[in-house]
Amino acid sequence: MVLNYIWIAFFLLAAVCALVQSCVFGNTSVFADIINSTFDNSKTAFEISLGLTGVLSLWMGVMKIGEQGGAVNALSRVLSPVFTRLFPDIPKGHPATGHIFMNIAANMLGLDNAATPLGLKAMESMQSLNPKKDTATNPMIMFLVLNTSGLTIIPVSIMVYRAQLGAAQPTDIFIPILLATFVATLVGIITVSLYQRINLLHPVLLTTLGGMCLFVAAIIWGLSQMPKETMDTVSTVAANVILFAIILSFIIAGMRKRINVYDAFVEGAKDGFTTAVRVIPYLVAILVAIGVFRASGGMDILIRGINWLMETLGLNADFVPALPTALMKPLSGSGARGMMVDCMTQYGADSFAGRLACIFQGSTDTTFYILAVYFGSVSIRHTRHALTCGLLADFAGILAAIFIAYLFFG
Repeated sequence: MVLNYIWIAFFLLAAVCALVQSCVFGNTSVFADIINSTFDNSKTAFEISLGLTGVLSLWMGVMKIGEQGGAVNALSRVLSPVFTRLFPDIPKGHPATGHIFMNIAANMLGLDNAATPLGLKAMESMQSLNPKKDTATNPMIMFLVLNTSGLTIIPVSIMVYRAQLGAAQPTDIFIPILLATFVATLVGIITVSLYQRINLLHPVLLTTLGGMCLFVAAIIWGLSQMPKETMDTVSTVAANVILFAIILSFIIAGMRKRINVYDAFVEGAKDGFTTAVRVIPYLVAILVAIGVFRASGGMDILIRGINWLMETLGLNADFVPALPTALMKPLSGSGARGMMVDCMTQYGADSFAGRLACIFQGSTDTTFYILAVYFGSVSIRHTRHALTCGLLADFAGILAAIFIAYLFFG
């Protein structure tokens, strides 16, 4: 229901902005831009789904081997002390726990291609426990918010863009991004816990969150001691080794259980293909709405309004040129990436705005895209408080990014 209102709002706001552009500024081509964007974004949505099909089939097949081989269940048992408190509605030892962990781990390592299929598999597992098939459950919402908060330990792609655009030290945004995305994730967990009345003061959860803070701090310290080339090499190699180790361990577990590994993979791959096809209508709907809003000039009007407000209040407006990246990120990952690159190109990779745009890009994730794809994959229509909590986590990440940017580079 919430996505319904959001979808309608995008089109209504686009209509208002288009009328302003046409009548006030004389930009009569805006309506042609809007119509062109509907075709372009429909095509983009299909291409994304098509590209997702192969990767989804691969990882669904690997996860099926892990399920039948017992690796996922073993992982669920290990994580049950924490997950039974963070996801109390999931039975202890249920395979969904393992799927959730695998997705979160892939996101933290920046392995987007692996994270989405693993996340869709986690949604299917949680849907099997759902008594109301069209309504999001508490575990689904907690899981979605953990995804939308975008916790990433190794933001390799952002550092690569900075290097290509001539940054003197492409890695200087590494620690700020890690701090901002950690704040967003922590706020997301707290917000969902308040909605769902989860006790975060339990010793197990306190110990786990404290351990995560120490782990993040250790990674920050370790990688910050390395030269750029060494850090890029270590982070890339570590991510790829971990990914291959997961595939290999699942295959070995299947061999020990004496299952037909090949047949298990094919069975899972078929499910992956079906899921990819099922996602297409939801992806088309959300990307077309976002594209219409962008083409209408709504984003430009919003940025100009914020800049005017900051100047009227006599506040520092240095962060405003980087805001398009922050505002676009919940809507479109590729759109936000384009905004980030445009900001660095226009103002310089080592400018305050250029660095802040990079921190925005790494601090949160594509909330609307994630909700559309993940909920759409299991035909969830009533999202409850998922969008509210996801956007609050995004907002916390944006505020943290601005504060941290001023602290490090202001």
